[in-house]
Amino acid sequence: MRIVHINTYESVGGAARAANRLHRALRAQGQDSSMFVAQRDTRDKDVVAFQPPHNLAGRMRRVARRRHLRQDLARIAAAQHLGAELFTYDRTEHGADPLWQLPEGDIFHLHWVAGFVDYKMFLPGAARRAPLVWTLHGMNPFTGGCHYDEGCGRYSLHCGRCPQLGSQEESDLSNKIWSRKRDAYFNIGPGGLHLITPSRWLASEAKRSALFNGLPISVIPNGLDVTTFSPRDKNFARELLGIPQDKLVILYVVDRLDNRRKGLGLLREALAGLKDQTNFLLVTLGQAVAIQDLGMPHVSLGLVSDERILSLAYSSADVFVCPSLQDNLPNTVLESLACGVPIVSFNVGGLPDMVREGVTGYLVPAGNASGLREAIVGILRDPTRRAVMAAHCRQVAVAEYSLEIQARRYISLYETILARNWRWGEDDEGQQKMTTSETAACSVTPRRNGNDGSR
Repeated sequence: MRIVHINTYESVGGAARAANRLHRALRAQGQDSSMFVAQRDTRDKDVVAFQPPHNLAGRMRRVARRRHLRQDLARIAAAQHLGAELFTYDRTEHGADPLWQLPEGDIFHLHWVAGFVDYKMFLPGAARRAPLVWTLHGMNPFTGGCHYDEGCGRYSLHCGRCPQLGSQEESDLSNKIWSRKRDAYFNIGPGGLHLITPSRWLASEAKRSALFNGLPISVIPNGLDVTTFSPRDKNFARELLGIPQDKLVILYVVDRLDNRRKGLGLLREALAGLKDQTNFLLVTLGQAVAIQDLGMPHVSLGLVSDERILSLAYSSADVFVCPSLQDNLPNTVLESLACGVPIVSFNVGGLPDMVREGVTGYLVPAGNASGLREAIVGILRDPTRRAVMAAHCRQVAVAEYSLEIQARRYISLYETILARNWRWGEDDEGQQKMTTSETAACSVTPRRNGNDGSR
């Protein structure tokens, strides 16, 4: 079975890492898996990079598209402000060019495609060649541009008056993008697209969208290598990384410092109440060099990409904190689970799928900084409870989130899609047989033929 994963990046960013892990896991299961990307950063022979045409006609098309898009892209850039969520366009200067270079496959598996795939020019054409499977790594495929709606909810019927664009117009840019996405999905035709979400929360959000009305949606969690990400000797990890042995370590992974959805401000507030805890130490990964005055001693490990070093960083910690205010199924939380580190997070998005209250960590009401602080202290001050939680974290990771399990779930789904060829209009019982008992929290809804009123 030939599976072609389509992603903007090969391995940069959480969605790319998740896609790349799945690609490698499928190859380990004997499948003919490859990646088709806009930006390649390794020499992996199974990763194919899109090459913009360099002939005169190709360059002219690209320049013309770029000029046509410039005004809307400038409006998006002007509307973005400090702390804003990522907002991306549905069109690209590449137009249909990636479609002509798309490798042959039996399944085309889309992931995070912003800036690479032009919805109107790419999706219907790709669906005529092979069935499309799309793993949603955020909300963008069913919104008018935002990757997380921050509770707006306007995408459910149509976008417009977009708070992230500072707009009060019903027919604003977000509404136009939403409408073009609707048309692109409609032109895929019945049976051409199956959606996957890593979390139950994202599945429920996708089902609310009129863009995806009636499309089949399955929940298949992301996986990771539970051999690479596994508990390491804590003393050795701290010695190697320069972390004091006598401290209780709180680990925080920084992605974008300027994204309010990631909750850095609330983490600051929570840690400000721990100034008197002299045996507490904050360790950060990522853009931590720019974090100042978090209210307690702080060690920055900087950007780390090597997964074995990452496993040592997780293993050095006593608790992992994820203060996101809206999120899907963060790789960082999966990695923490696999390394046996209890987690404290807000009770939002897909985090409850992994953070089981009192078992693998603690969930705190969204935005409650004092509750976040109390949960952190509760774990750090109770070594017996912490050890029990650590063991449960590892057990859950191995039992539910290994790459082998994830790959088997996808292979089963691919085979079902190809065998049935997704003939729409079958009875509900027949549709339910398209999933397997192995696919966690999977739900499938038959889509009606023709225009269902949402178009």
